[in-house]
Amino acid sequence: MSSVTPKLDSCGAEPIHIPGAIQEHGALLVLAASEFFVVQASDNLNDYIKASLPIGAAANVTVLPFIAALSEWYSGDENNFRYVWTEKALDVSAYRSGALIIIEFEKTRHGESAEKLMGELTGLAQYLNSAPSLEDALLRTTQLVSSISGYDRTLIYDFGPDWSGHVVAEAGSGNLPSYLGLRFPAADIPPQARQLYTINRLRMIPDVDYRPVPVTPQLNAATGAVLDMSFSQLRSVSPVHLEYMRNMGTAASMSVSIIVNGTLWGLIACHHATSHSVSLAVREACDFAAQLLSMRIAMEQSSQDASRRVELGHIQARLLKGMATAEKWADGLLEGDDQREDLLKQVGADGAALLRGNEYELVGKTPSRQQVEELVLWLGEQAITDVFAAENLVNDYPAAASYAGTASGIIAMRISELHGSWLIWFRPEVVKTVRWGGDPHKTVQESGRIHPRKSFEIWKEQVRNTALPWSEPELSAARELRSAIIGIVLRKAEEMADLTRELQRTNKELEAFSYSVSHDLRAPFRHIVGFAQLLRERSDTMDDKSVHYLQMISEAALGAGRLVDDLLKFSQLGRTQIAMKSVDMEKVVSEVRRSLAPSMTDRQIEWRIGRLPVTRGDPTLLRQVWYNLIDNAIKYSRQEPVSIITIGAVETEDDVTYSVDDNGVGFDMAYYSKLFGVFQRLQRVEDFEGTGIGLALVRRIVERHHGSVSAQGTVGEGASFSFTLPVMKIEEEEIA
Repeated sequence: MSSVTPKLDSCGAEPIHIPGAIQEHGALLVLAASEFFVVQASDNLNDYIKASLPIGAAANVTVLPFIAALSEWYSGDENNFRYVWTEKALDVSAYRSGALIIIEFEKTRHGESAEKLMGELTGLAQYLNSAPSLEDALLRTTQLVSSISGYDRTLIYDFGPDWSGHVVAEAGSGNLPSYLGLRFPAADIPPQARQLYTINRLRMIPDVDYRPVPVTPQLNAATGAVLDMSFSQLRSVSPVHLEYMRNMGTAASMSVSIIVNGTLWGLIACHHATSHSVSLAVREACDFAAQLLSMRIAMEQSSQDASRRVELGHIQARLLKGMATAEKWADGLLEGDDQREDLLKQVGADGAALLRGNEYELVGKTPSRQQVEELVLWLGEQAITDVFAAENLVNDYPAAASYAGTASGIIAMRISELHGSWLIWFRPEVVKTVRWGGDPHKTVQESGRIHPRKSFEIWKEQVRNTALPWSEPELSAARELRSAIIGIVLRKAEEMADLTRELQRTNKELEAFSYSVSHDLRAPFRHIVGFAQLLRERSDTMDDKSVHYLQMISEAALGAGRLVDDLLKFSQLGRTQIAMKSVDMEKVVSEVRRSLAPSMTDRQIEWRIGRLPVTRGDPTLLRQVWYNLIDNAIKYSRQEPVSIITIGAVETEDDVTYSVDDNGVGFDMAYYSKLFGVFQRLQRVEDFEGTGIGLALVRRIVERHHGSVSAQGTVGEGASFSFTLPVMKIEEEEIA
């Protein structure tokens, strides 16, 4: 198969692992591993082995003297096979590819001796182990590879998070321009090329103008597909890449992958102004140097990560101690300057926001509350299961451009889905100038195919909306803090559940006690009233003072009786089953007004009653609500010449709010919290009679109906009491 320029919309779509051809500085043979018969070969194979191996023929020791060694290798677990075919002056290598064995032949080149190469590598290993900095290690490795390979320019290319490359070290003869410090866009090395660099560390192109040698037949007889050459050293190169090399002014190249912890960290890239090749031994020595450097980089990263993790661990310990001892876990993060500073230090942020429902706490340098609220709405729409981190928030959330100077980078984590709790850290924008090796945004497309850029002149770009990247220890610290907070919240919830159960038990005991006491006191108070009345009937034998005393005893006993009756009602409410029925509220209000008629004697009252929707509830209990509210309105407006009492309702799809307004004495809203408590009175008992239980009873009844109560008042101008009940389906039954 000849190398034909593919018509592609993207370099990233080019199938570079199946070119169907090899470079001309070697030959290739493909054997079926089962019986070692030939299934494919490069057209130049005979030129190298000086023998005929037709397709379908069995390879034998006469033609391939290393066949026995190859068979033994294949049955073992070594990755690569190496053999020096002295008679033919060939370096032979082989590797497995599924059920195939791919053998490559190259002319033996006499380079540096094995002893000299080993000495160079030993010296490098010793230096890397003691190098004062990673920059020194990179430079020394570059110098060694340049020295033993003889390329005009050798550089180390470090991949960034976005796969753009940064030249961090360089050495060479000076015959080619320096690229030190320049960046190259990710498109220069497309994804499938990076994948091949990861699995096949070595790559050499001795001559950019080589003529591809086809591998025939095009389809492999054993697999029925084009041969996969992912692990081949001879694989033919993409025409796009060759054009890229010519545009760079390089006629030959070699690359060695730097793999750190299984991930492609960067490349050692070698370039030459003219055709240039190195022996397999030198290439493998360069590969070994790259592996030594990989270990040094891994050690550096591990050391930095460990140091950072220890530092963040101390900070987290302080935060956990504060949260564990605080009444509310959030107080352990926010109470005091030290805690707030530790919250920021936990991930190295400049600002933070803690959201708990409608409560917002902003720490340090943050966007405004409204901007944070909008950000949280956006975060809530994302599929975030753990922690969301961004170094360029504007890329994901364009609205963040207005506050990029404060929050270009964020770490956001959801604490509770139920209550909408979030913890978000912010990092500001870091404006920097990047020197590119050519315009990274320029793409040339002609005849339906992408062409590599032609210019490698220095092109400067100012990068905006980007924060310093979050390190893995910082992200881990955020995750660990989230887990700790969730654990503390769950523990607090369990403690609250225990307290709630204990409170419920205590309340039941108090209700039982209240019921018992109030029930047992009713009879004695009736007796007191009765006997006081009997004594008054004998008033002829008493003086006026004694009669007055009897009157006071009777009134006190009646008041105490009313209090006991109200207490009994209040205590019974927690034990009474709610009998849900349709309730005609207009009818109930009318009945209550009739029952209160005696208290309105000689009173001028203007009633303003609006429409009162039918609702669903317990008729007896709701009647008590209306009775207490209307009775209060009558009582507390009696000092007015004309009492104005307004009764109305506001209905929505979800609930109905009923209200009773009066123009009486009103109350001070500063004491609102006391209104619905037991025995809480805002007026003097000498001025207005009452037991102080009525409004507490109203609240309890409404809450038993899953509703709520509220009030508004102004001293001397009146009061408004309302209760809201949820809308429930009304069955076709008699309305009570």
